[in-house]
Amino acid sequence: MKNFIAINGSMGVGKTSVGKRVCDMLGRSAFIDGDWCLDIHPFIGNRETKDMAMDNILHMSRNYYNCGECDSVVLSWIMSENTVNKIFSGLSDIKFKMHNIVLTCSEGALTDRWKKDSVTEWRNNENLDIAVKSIDDFNKRTGCLLVDTSSLSIDDVAEKIIRSIMS
Repeated sequence: MKNFIAINGSMGVGKTSVGKRVCDMLGRSAFIDGDWCLDIHPFIGNRETKDMAMDNILHMSRNYYNCGECDSVVLSWIMSENTVNKIFSGLSDIKFKMHNIVLTCSEGALTDRWKKDSVTEWRNNENLDIAVKSIDDFNKRTGCLLVDTSSLSIDDVAEKIIRSIMS
């Protein structure tokens, strides 16, 4: 059975890096960054654009599912529990094995990572405050594999996720 792996968490926790590494380690997999599905300039995050992003994610996931060369789809995106449920529900008619992964870390680890990433223009103090405030919400998630990445390497986190989906 093919896998659909949703990797969720606050800004800066490592979703994209871990998701890409999971794809590399699994092989025969596709990576979807939810931000690509809502890449509007200037950014507008309203109901219409979020619905469009959801439709894009579902469409891409179905196409990858139907591709014989692809055994797994990895989605990384900041998602509410409702959004995760909508994605899983929107794909429920196909035979994906669904995996709900939430990455978290300590405030100190997040702040250190944030300050080391000078490439991403939205890594500013205002967004760091938002990201730090969201950590508690992600730590309270249920029905998922919760992975504290504070002291783990990208490879360690990816291996933990792969062990979980293979069990």
